[in-house]
Amino acid sequence: MSKSETKEATIRQLYTELNKHCSSADYDKALKAANKIIGLDATEWKAAKCKLVCLIQNGKFEEALKFIERGTSIPDTTFEKAYSQYRLNRAEDALRTIQAAVPGGAEGGADQWGGLAPNLKELLAQILYRLERFDECFELYRNIIKNTHDDYDDERRTNMSAVAANQCIVGSSTEKQAGAVTNLPEDTYELTYNAACALAGRREYGEAERKLRTSEKMCRDSLEEDGASEEDIIDEITIIKVQLAYCLQMQGRVKEASALYADALRHKTNDAALTAVVSNNLVVINRDQNVFDSRKKMKVATSEQAEQKLTSRQRKTIAFNNCLLAYFASPSECGLLASRLANAHPDLEFQSLLIRVSQLARDKKYREAVELLEGYAQRLPAERQIELLQVRFAIVQLQLVAGNRKAAIETLQALGEARYQPGVVSALVTLHLGLDNKQAASEILKSAVDWYKRQKSATISDADLSDMWRQAASFHLRGGEPETAAKSLEELLRTHPNDMKLLAQLVIAYAQFDPKRAQAASKRLPALETLTTVSEIDALEATNWMMIAKAVKRKTNQPGGGRTTGDQSPGAGTPSAEQQAAQRKQQKRKKRKGKLPKNYIIGVLPDPERWLPRYERTGYRKKRDRRVKEIIKGSQGSASGQADQFDMSKAYNQTKNSPATPSSGGVSQMEQNAAAAAATRQLPRKSQHKKKKGKH
Repeated sequence: MSKSETKEATIRQLYTELNKHCSSADYDKALKAANKIIGLDATEWKAAKCKLVCLIQNGKFEEALKFIERGTSIPDTTFEKAYSQYRLNRAEDALRTIQAAVPGGAEGGADQWGGLAPNLKELLAQILYRLERFDECFELYRNIIKNTHDDYDDERRTNMSAVAANQCIVGSSTEKQAGAVTNLPEDTYELTYNAACALAGRREYGEAERKLRTSEKMCRDSLEEDGASEEDIIDEITIIKVQLAYCLQMQGRVKEASALYADALRHKTNDAALTAVVSNNLVVINRDQNVFDSRKKMKVATSEQAEQKLTSRQRKTIAFNNCLLAYFASPSECGLLASRLANAHPDLEFQSLLIRVSQLARDKKYREAVELLEGYAQRLPAERQIELLQVRFAIVQLQLVAGNRKAAIETLQALGEARYQPGVVSALVTLHLGLDNKQAASEILKSAVDWYKRQKSATISDADLSDMWRQAASFHLRGGEPETAAKSLEELLRTHPNDMKLLAQLVIAYAQFDPKRAQAASKRLPALETLTTVSEIDALEATNWMMIAKAVKRKTNQPGGGRTTGDQSPGAGTPSAEQQAAQRKQQKRKKRKGKLPKNYIIGVLPDPERWLPRYERTGYRKKRDRRVKEIIKGSQGSASGQADQFDMSKAYNQTKNSPATPSSGGVSQMEQNAAAAAATRQLPRKSQHKKKKGKH
C-alpha cells in the first residue's frame, strides 16, 4: 500500500472516531481527532469545522477566534466568529462581522437583513438586544416569526415580548409596539412575566404585581410537570420574586419588598445580574442607615462580572447610587466617584455636581459650592432653561443655608421672567418679610399682578394662579393698599364670578378709595333677607356654643328649651324655685373623707410620737455593740449595781421629773411633765454625740 493510500485510510479511521466522539458529545476527544486530521491534511475543512465547533462547545471562544484569524479552509466562518465575539461580550465587533457578510454592509432594519441566513438572523437579534437597539430588534423578531415555522416559535415569541417590555421601560417604543405585548397570548409563565415587566415600565405597578403572582404559580406548575428539581424551580421563581419585590417597593410596601430581596440573596443564585439588582435595591431601601451592610452589597453590585450582564440603564443607576452611598459612608471617596460618574455618564453631570456640592456644603464650604454651580451654569446653553433654573434654585438653597438672605433674593430676582412663577413670587415675598421689608414684598406682588395681566398666556392656568391672587389681595388689604388689593380681587372674580366672599372683599376694598364703585358692586351682593331667616335666628338661640357652662346648664334645665309663650310661666333664662333648689343641691361640694393609716384600729388613739424620728421616741433603745465592753461607772472593785448611783444623767432626769421640784413662775404640772419628756428625748442624742467624738 502506498503512502497516499495509507494516509487516506488513517484519515477515514480518524473521521470515524471523530463522528463517534461528536455523537457522544465528548468534545475533548473529538477535538484531538480533528487536530490529527488537520495535521495530516490541512485542506480538510470538515475537520476544521468540527474543531471550531468543539472549541465553542467547550467555551474556548478566544481560541476559536485565533483559529479563525490564522486562516482555515472552512468556506464560511461568519456565524462562528460572530457568536464567539458575542459570547466574549464584544457585541459591537459581532455586529460588524455580520454586517460584513451582507452585500452593501447593511446598517440595520428588518428589510436590510433579508438576505441573511436564518441562524445569522437569530444571532443578530440577540446582538441587537445586547446593544439595546430595541426598536430594530423588535422588527427583526417580527420578521423571523413571520417567515419561520419550527419547534422554536415559543422561544421567539418570548424573546419578542422581552424586547417589547424593555421598550416600555426605556420609553423608546411607539404605541403600536408597546401594545404588542398585550396582543401576545400569555399562555406561558415567561410571556406573563414579560407582560408584567412591560406594565411596570409604564408605572402600572398594581397590575404588574397581579400578573407576577400569576406567573409565579404558572412557573411552579409547569416545572413540576416537567419533573424539575426543587432547586431548579426556586432558581426560576427567584427571578419572578425579585421583579415582584421591585413592584412592591415602588408602591411603598418596603417591608414586603425587603423580605423578598433577603430571600433572593439567601438562595445564592448564580445569576450575577440578578444579585446585583437585588443588592442595589436593598441599598436604596437602607438609605443612610446600615451603611456598613450597604457598602458590602454595593461592592457586589459593582463587580466586573455583574456589569457585563447589566444593561446600560442598570449600570448607570448603580453607579449613581454608589456615589450617593459614598456621600454618607466615605466623604473622601465621594468627590472621586462623582467625577467618574460625570465622565462615564454625561447625562448625569448635573446630578454628580449636586453630590459634590452637597459634600462641600456639609463641610460648610458654601462659597466653593456656589462657585462650582455658577461655573456649570455659565457652560449651559440658553436652550436648557429647565436645567438652568435647577442650578439657580440650588444656589439659592446654599445661600439660605449659609444665612445669606440678601444674596438669595438677588439670585431669584435675576431669573428673568421665571421670577413671576407663583412659587418664586412666594419665596421672594417670604424672604422680604423675613428681612422686615414689607414695602419690597408689596412691590413684588404688584409687579407679579401687572405681569400676569399683560401676559394672558394660554400656558398659564387661572386655577394655578388663584392662590397667588388671594394671598396678594389679603396682603395688600392688611398693608393698607386697597387699590392694589382690588386688582387682585378683580382677577379672582373673573374666574370665580359666583364667589360672594370675594365680592364682599372687593366692596370693602372699593369703599376705601372709590365709594361709587363700592356701591355699584354691593348691588350684586344677595339681599339681607335671603341670608338670615327666622329659623336661623331660632337655631342660633338654641345653640350653646357662645354660653358658659353654667348658662348652658340653666338653659337646658328649662321646660320648652328656654323659650316661654304665656304670661304666667317664668321668663327666658329664669329658673323656678324648685329648679333653683335642685341647682343649689348640685352645687354643694361633697366633703372629701380623710385618708386613714393602713393599720388603723377604730377606737384606739394613735401614738402621739408617730411623727418623731425613731431615735427620738421614748421607747427607743440603741442596739448594743458587742465589740465595746460594758463601762463600769464608779471606783474599781465596786459592784455593778452601784453604777446607777454614779450615773449623773439618771440623777438629772430624776431631778427634772420629780414632782417636789419647786416651779418658778407658776408653771403647771402638765408643762413640767412635757418639759421633762423633751429633756428625756434629747439626752440620748447628746450622749451619742459625745460617744462619736470619743471615737474620733
